[in-house]
Amino acid sequence: MKSSFVLLECVRILLPGFYFTVLLFIYVKIFIIGSQPTTFSTLTLSVLFAFITIIAGLTMYAQETPKRRKAFQSNQPSTFIKNISSQLLPNEPLSDEEARRVYFYILNVYIPERFHEKIFFFGTMYSVIIQIRRTSLWFGIVSLLSVVLPWFSYGISLPSVSSLLYLLFVWFLYFFYVRYNKAERSMQYNYSDQIFWLEMNKDIINTVLLQFSKLKGYQH
Repeated sequence: MKSSFVLLECVRILLPGFYFTVLLFIYVKIFIIGSQPTTFSTLTLSVLFAFITIIAGLTMYAQETPKRRKAFQSNQPSTFIKNISSQLLPNEPLSDEEARRVYFYILNVYIPERFHEKIFFFGTMYSVIIQIRRTSLWFGIVSLLSVVLPWFSYGISLPSVSSLLYLLFVWFLYFFYVRYNKAERSMQYNYSDQIFWLEMNKDIINTVLLQFSKLKGYQH
């Protein structure tokens, strides 16, 4: 289970970083270098490619922008636990942060491990797809500007075939992921499955909430 979690976290970092670096290298080749010969060796390019992949992946991973989206914030299992706490402990309901702590405790201690892989897998796929979609959008905007802006300096001229193909490719991927928005729907299905498990095991939630309430009382 631990190795599976580490693998999925690596995918969450490396796959968006790899996609970013591929688009960046192709963009530089088409719009900046063009037909000019490159002086970098294959080894240098490989090291640079790996370095940018890791840095870009870690940067996107650290920002956690997919977690700010409505599809991620809505109907979280921790919200269900928070609602239970307001009924069980009306004088001291859980805050959002406390509800998340209780949720992760229940997830790690009580929810069967076969659920864990599904939860982590869909969470990883959601994050990767959202990052790919956003990366496609930004490169689509930059490449569009790179095609249009020279017209103001040199007059309207036909762009190269490679620049048009690149432009169409990144915008196609962006609209494809927007049109077939399965990542966000799958995330909601993932939440629904967890909430159903919690509904079927309310006695566990009540026990943990009472224990957590006592722990807070001791800390105060």
